[in-house]
Amino acid sequence: MTDQHLTAIDVHAWPGLRAVPRDWRLRRRARRAEAEFAHACAEAELDLESERPDLVVEHDELFYRIASSGWLGLAESYMAGEWHAADLHEVLTALLRVGYKPPRGEVVPRTYDGGALPADLVEFSSADGMSLMGGLFESGVPTTVRESMPSYVSGAGHGSEPATHFVDITRVAPPVAVERADLGTAQAGVIRALLDAAEARRGTDVLEYPATGGAVAIAAEERGAHPSAVTADSACAGAMEERLTLAGVTTARTVTMPQPIAPGGVQPAAEAVVSVEYLELLAPGQRAEFMASLDRSLRPGGYCAVQTLAATPEFDAAAQRSLDVLRAYIWPGLEYPTVEEVHRLADQSSRLRVVGQRHFAEHYCLALKMQSECFEGHSREAAAAGFDPVFRRLWRFQFALRRALLDLGRIEAVQFTLTHRRRRGR
Repeated sequence: MTDQHLTAIDVHAWPGLRAVPRDWRLRRRARRAEAEFAHACAEAELDLESERPDLVVEHDELFYRIASSGWLGLAESYMAGEWHAADLHEVLTALLRVGYKPPRGEVVPRTYDGGALPADLVEFSSADGMSLMGGLFESGVPTTVRESMPSYVSGAGHGSEPATHFVDITRVAPPVAVERADLGTAQAGVIRALLDAAEARRGTDVLEYPATGGAVAIAAEERGAHPSAVTADSACAGAMEERLTLAGVTTARTVTMPQPIAPGGVQPAAEAVVSVEYLELLAPGQRAEFMASLDRSLRPGGYCAVQTLAATPEFDAAAQRSLDVLRAYIWPGLEYPTVEEVHRLADQSSRLRVVGQRHFAEHYCLALKMQSECFEGHSREAAAAGFDPVFRRLWRFQFALRRALLDLGRIEAVQFTLTHRRRRGR
């Protein structure tokens, strides 16, 4: 085993990749990790031996990393170029399908500081250059049913507090006959659905909490609404202001907050609030505070649209551990809530209540595939912008991993509609 392939890795940027643990105790565990990995690959029907294998192991450091830190080690080894796959998404899907979970490693969600992804990274990975919120393609047919859901409000089922309430649940059929050129339309479709859920129309004050890059504000102004946004990331605020100026949007305002959650809500309160994929980035201990903040940011009678990737009942231990690399390097607080947990948060931490849900996992998954292809098409620009080979492999890995989790039904994409309780009989 040699480490010459590691010399090109920036030790200051990636100290965990340069330092491969190799003490005598780990050698025995590495041999066991190699055997377990081979067994998992065989069970998953992944070919390691033919002329066209599904994955190729270039360096034995892979097994030392797995022995030391499990799924994180598997991902770090990929980032270091120690193994590669012709179709990374298919390999990760196969390993997760058979429940591959090395015994070591656990990255616990940490408090999220509100930092956003670099603006140029988002630009290289999207059709509109501004958003990474999946997609909703025009070909998917929605079906809506009204279902009775349990109430988690204190005293539910006693006195005048109902035990249940109704939720309009929309499931969007998988997209058909879609091409990569449809990604921009699909990204616009997600934003349109969010603004519709928040009932944003001409004259409506729309708050985006937090800012996601400008696409929501531009779409809100196009329908005659008055958009504003808040963020705890000053670089994100600057990039968004620049994009809005280039788009000719002059009425929107972007405010930088000193912390990721506004304790008393964002003031003045808005008639419509949109929050995109922020809830899952907050550590579990921050979520009740955020839901209460959304409550205080929304005027009485208004609607809040919250999009999140949510864990399903099939979200198992292997899926949980596979997220370690995302927590370690991209989203430190990442923990996918379940749909029930979102309902509990709303009922127990705020005056809000979920009154609608839109499920569109197949659309989101296909959009992720196209976003990954967008990034590959801009790989040279990404390198010129300072994203080194290690980071580019990390970014490919996160796309492939989230696609795998969606394909296997471990997570789903959901847009929740919330409003204050005691409104229109809700």
